[in-house]
Amino acid sequence: MQFTDLGLRAELLRAIADQGYDTPTPIQAQAIPVVLEGRDLMAAAQTGTGKTAGFTLPILQRLASADALSLQKFKPRALILVPTRELAVQVHESVRTYGKHLKLKSVAIFGGVGIGPQIHTLRAGVDIIVATPGRLLDHINQRSVNLSGIEVLVLDEADRMLDMGFINDIRKILALVPKKKQSLLFSATFSDDIRALATGLLREPVSVEVARRNAPAEAVAQSVYHVDRDRKKELLVQLINDHNWHQVLVFTRTKHGADALSERLGKAGIKSAALHGNKSQGQRQRALEDFKRLKVNVLVATDIAARGIDIDELPHVVNYELPHVSEDYVHRIGRTGRAGSSGAAVSLVCVDEHRLLRDIERMLKKEIEKRVVPGFEPDPRIKPEPIQTGRGARGGAPRSSAPAGGRGAPRAKPGGGKPARGNASTGKGAGHHSGARHH
Repeated sequence: MQFTDLGLRAELLRAIADQGYDTPTPIQAQAIPVVLEGRDLMAAAQTGTGKTAGFTLPILQRLASADALSLQKFKPRALILVPTRELAVQVHESVRTYGKHLKLKSVAIFGGVGIGPQIHTLRAGVDIIVATPGRLLDHINQRSVNLSGIEVLVLDEADRMLDMGFINDIRKILALVPKKKQSLLFSATFSDDIRALATGLLREPVSVEVARRNAPAEAVAQSVYHVDRDRKKELLVQLINDHNWHQVLVFTRTKHGADALSERLGKAGIKSAALHGNKSQGQRQRALEDFKRLKVNVLVATDIAARGIDIDELPHVVNYELPHVSEDYVHRIGRTGRAGSSGAAVSLVCVDEHRLLRDIERMLKKEIEKRVVPGFEPDPRIKPEPIQTGRGARGGAPRSSAPAGGRGAPRAKPGGGKPARGNASTGKGAGHHSGARHH
């Protein structure tokens, strides 16, 4: 199947061709016809599947095919809700990239930056809003946006929005959009909470699933290195040098940990950058671009910040610290081994993390290969300690629900934000893959 087989307008096909794509990914091939028919959609699709183009392309087609005079002040026609700033930027970039030959207007709405320019753009009139829930509610409260004209509603990465505590904000927003509309829900996993949300939102939805639940890419070789907590930095440096890893995405639990590790790698002569919520939007964009272009070889990121990272043919992911939630392990390692490429996911596990490792293996229903580097054998006398999260010992406390770029999040300084996923993720003209992968 080619994009030309999907019934898309000539303007959209031109934009797709401009990006070097001709063949849709599986999620695009399944979702685009459903959305064009006006049906509601419930799609299971993880990062790296091309899901964003799967809804931006048909939404652009629907809006462009409607009466062009329907654009009214305060009356956007499509609303795309996303959990984080970087995803808002990236999805908006996808809208702009594929809609560049159309006359539709769009805006990205997220926190951490001044609200004034957003108000100005909204009041000038837009067709499509891409927004984090908290900042959208700020605009609703200031009466700078009116959702009564919404024809298409998208909840993207719905599982992450619920995980970040956005459910009440989402309910408030849903109460303000018309009951008669087309609704699309995308989620990496379908938990009971997601299914409950879908039941209240979707009408006779078509279900599409392109990846098995909690299944990492088969092309990802997974391994675990047992090591003492105080020797992880040293081991990581040795692994990078011994294996000549040139592009490595490393996950830490905390912002402080990301900074400290990046600094340590720099002192060891390894070009590195940290990516987390305390970095400004500009800093994050530069870090991603430098990583893509191999100006830095290691990007050290927290889970939330890394939601926007999507790099074709990323060879190595390292769990410097295991995540508290097993599904996040799948999200992390799913950033390698894509589009037929092979990838490796390495986890550095100390005695504190044995329970987390068991949880991950139980979820995967298999044991991960264990390795030991000579000279780094764990000291059996070291006892486990409570895992720190940056807010004190975690123990059994729940994960932080403070949303990035939304309500309840600490406000970043002007210019603060999250890394853009759009071009910073896939790059314009990245035509060496046939499917459109602007997520």
